[in-house]
Amino acid sequence: MMERPASVGNRLLAALPSADLALLAPHLQKVSLEHDATLIRAGDRRGYVYFPHSGAISFMVGLPNGETIATAVIGREGAIGALSVLGPSFLSSVTAVVRVGGAASQISVSRFHAAYMQSGAIRQVVEAHTRSILMQFQHVSACNGLHSVEARMARWLLHLHDRTENNNVLSLTQETLSQVLGVRRTTATQVIAKLRALGAIRSARRGLVEIDRARLEEASCECYDIIRSATDRIVPHEAVGSHPHFASADKLHSA
Repeated sequence: MMERPASVGNRLLAALPSADLALLAPHLQKVSLEHDATLIRAGDRRGYVYFPHSGAISFMVGLPNGETIATAVIGREGAIGALSVLGPSFLSSVTAVVRVGGAASQISVSRFHAAYMQSGAIRQVVEAHTRSILMQFQHVSACNGLHSVEARMARWLLHLHDRTENNNVLSLTQETLSQVLGVRRTTATQVIAKLRALGAIRSARRGLVEIDRARLEEASCECYDIIRSATDRIVPHEAVGSHPHFASADKLHSA
């Protein structure tokens, strides 16, 4: 039997029993998640499934006029492309862009699908991931309609900070923030100025945003805590090497 590593890195992989993880392990390849890289484009067939160990990927929806908005952010608690198990004709409805660089385990869709068909445990973690994504879509949709752009920017910055290595400086341009929020760049500039006046953002040098986490939490809406807590209830939590901003979650069967 395959010896289980002390820390698998990705929470979905860490939740698998050793025998089920062994179905994937020989085919997993460690890859870098480069900042601003596009992993999947809307309308494309997925070639690979990615299990992030670090970093953050945003799901972006684009309109014909070029406007975009983020609908979810994924880190080590999730996967990119896991819904490929729905079938070869299932095309991506979102574009997945790396916002915080990191690393991931990559596996081909065909290999992942074969293991998925053999393992009930793998099917369970995919189900948990799907529930987590749907929950995030729903709450982000409500937040976009009900809360101020300042609160929404604070929420997104907190989600991204959760998936960094305790670094309070995020590599984000104002153009990126405008794309994530679905607003004009001038609006993003104004929001950054407001958050800086509150002390939630200490500085916003070109391409870098330094945050004060405690004040950013005060500036955010309640949706941040709701999404974070719901994710931890749904997704199994890795016992070793967990991120300090993620509290312990319930086991999968009790989610």
